[in-house]
Parts: sequence; structure tokens; C-alpha cells
Amino acid sequence: MPIGHGYDIHKLVPGRKLILGGVEIPYSKGLLGHTDADVLIHAVIDALLGAAGLGDIGQHFPDSDPKWKDANSLDLLEITCESIKNKGHEIINIDSTVVAEEPKLAPYISKMKKNFCSIGLKENQINIKAKTNEGLDSTGQKNAICAWAVALIE
Repeated sequence: MPIGHGYDIHKLVPGRKLILGGVEIPYSKGLLGHTDADVLIHAVIDALLGAAGLGDIGQHFPDSDPKWKDANSLDLLEITCESIKNKGHEIINIDSTVVAEEPKLAPYISKMKKNFCSIGLKENQINIKAKTNEGLDSTGQKNAICAWAVALIE
């Protein structure tokens, strides 16, 4: 069974909404990016594309294409899941980790999972964890948020 790995990181800046797993989280900063900069969903997309041998998020949704400007990453994930299915694959499991010093993400994880289910995934197919970097590196110093994901398909 193919396995894919995904990673994404975006800088935190004032004046942007913080969107993670399709959830708008109250915070003084948001993630800078061409789309809504949802690092969790972007890492999951890369993991799924990698497992299916379909390249990466930048090939499918390039930041040079104005079509994707401010795009909702849940829409991009739905397109990706359809591509995976159209290639004859089934998503078995996605395991992900969001690394953020602030804000605390635990209260939002169940809503994030519901968002993944809203595009056709089952709750037992998606796992989301939240961690900190204990004050180390740009993420730990509250300058960025990153996410990792692993996807198993059949």
C-alpha cells in the first residue's frame, strides 16, 4: 500500500485570519500565503498526492495561478481526494500533526475533523494532533506554524 508524506509551513503575520483544518481560530495573527495558507490541509494534500504518485500541491494549485488566490484549502483537499479516487485509489488513513506554540489547538481539533468529514472522509480515516516546539526555532518562537502528515492509500 502506498504511503505519502506531507509538510507545510507558513509565516504568522498580522492582518490575516488564522485558518487550520478549515477552522477559523481566534488569534492576533494569521498565516501568510497565496490561498488561505491552511498548513494542516496543505500537508495532508501533499501526503495524499505523494502516496498516489501525483506530484505535490504546487503542481496542482500553483501560487502563480490567480485562480487559487485566497482559495479555501478544504476545496483544494476535496479536488485532491477526487483525483485520488479517479486514479482508482482509496484513502485508508491520514495521520497529521500541527506544530504551533500559540494558540492552543486542542479545542478546535474535533471541528477540524468534522471539516475533513464534510468533504467525504470518515472520522476514523483522519487523525489530528497538536504539538508545540517548546520555544525552539521559528515555530517555537511564534513566527510560524507548520504541519506534517502521512497518508496511506490502497
